Amino acid sequence: MKKNNVFIDGPISPEYIANSIAKHQSKHSIGGHNIFLGQVRADDIEDRTVAAIDFTAYEDMALEQIAEIREKAFKTFDLTCLHIHHSLGKIKAGEICFFVFVSAKHSKEVYDATEYLVNIVKKKVPIFGKEIFEDDTHQWKTNTL
Repeated sequence: MKKNNVFIDGPISPEYIANSIAKHQSKHSIGGHNIFLGQVRADDIEDRTVAAIDFTAYEDMALEQIAEIREKAFKTFDLTCLHIHHSLGKIKAGEICFFVFVSAKHSKEVYDATEYLVNIVKKKVPIFGKEIFEDDTHQWKTNTL
């Protein structure tokens, strides 16, 4: 099983996302793409506002689990391509931290696969977020679907 590095230090830039899309224009068997972009929210929690999230991961375990998730997704859905990227480090409110890009011949496959991938990565992969508040206090983030 091939383990691709999915981690990007810092925020995922709009240029990176655009380049990923452009690279697929030469793949003429693709009829549809679907993209999920996770963005850091400036949540208000107990009178404090989230300014950023500092992401860490058990990288070896996370990469192994993502490789398994990719393999299962290709067996479950009729996909042409799928890409998963997640930020590590401090990501400010408003910046992109999670990028899932799915391609297939037909739209139903990309919609179903994208939802599956986003939910399973958030639920199973050991990636942790420490919410940094504007007053420099922090708390560990709990993922919700």
